[in-house]
Amino acid sequence: MGNVLVFGASGQLGQCLAYVAEARNTPGLVFLAEAQANILDPAGLAALFADYRPAYVINCAAYTAVDKAEDEVEIARKINRDGVENLARLCSEHGTVLIQISTDFVFAGTGNQPLLETDETVPISLYGLTKLEGEQVIAPLTNRYFILRTSWLYSEFAGNFVKTMLKLGRERDELRVIWDQAGTPTYGVDLAGCILHLIETQSQEFGLYHYSNEGLTSWYDFATAIFELSGTVVKTVPIRTAEYPTKATRPLYSVMDKTKAKTQLGVAIPHWRESLQTCLGRLK
Repeated sequence: MGNVLVFGASGQLGQCLAYVAEARNTPGLVFLAEAQANILDPAGLAALFADYRPAYVINCAAYTAVDKAEDEVEIARKINRDGVENLARLCSEHGTVLIQISTDFVFAGTGNQPLLETDETVPISLYGLTKLEGEQVIAPLTNRYFILRTSWLYSEFAGNFVKTMLKLGRERDELRVIWDQAGTPTYGVDLAGCILHLIETQSQEFGLYHYSNEGLTSWYDFATAIFELSGTVVKTVPIRTAEYPTKATRPLYSVMDKTKAKTQLGVAIPHWRESLQTCLGRLK
């Protein structure tokens, strides 16, 4: 199978990949230390490719501070677009398959039907724009790639909505949570399993895919489920997006259709509540 280089290894998804690879005994994954894996350093990247001759590159490195990106668009664009371009160019030169992680934020979120890979992309935040630009630099450089758009990522690892809710639920009697944004949580361990499935099956079904867990919910209902399944007693109050202003605008509807991933990649996708229960059990 050859070496698999993982960039952004210390982040949430990188840690999920390490966990799943160990559990499945998947060989060949190289989790690079941040100091040696700067995707903005073309010379350093070239040396890594020469040393490891990777069959696959998984890019989990990204600028993900959605609100800060409104003020730091230059650095967000360097990481989310230019860094991806650096990887795609080297992947092309070495015959390496690139697996790039993207986001539901590439959509405006103004509809009410599950989003297809072919639907129009109209980012309404600078974070979403830079992630879309990262998608767009890949195809002109290589046709051996998978782009996986995901949403509402959480896991046992790093900081995320589930861990924040559990912490706040222990500290407060009442929490106000947005109810008019609809989407689907994605358990990072499930997404990591999908990524490793691509590698283990040596899939040639290259292209753009959507991956999140099944079903749909709001942030309010997601929080309520977290408290219910974890046995946390706290009052939750639903509020509208307008009552919780943020610097970056969020999509109001970002439920993604996963039919293409299920049919062309052959992945089974659990319902979000099932995966949430698994995660909470592991957090205990």
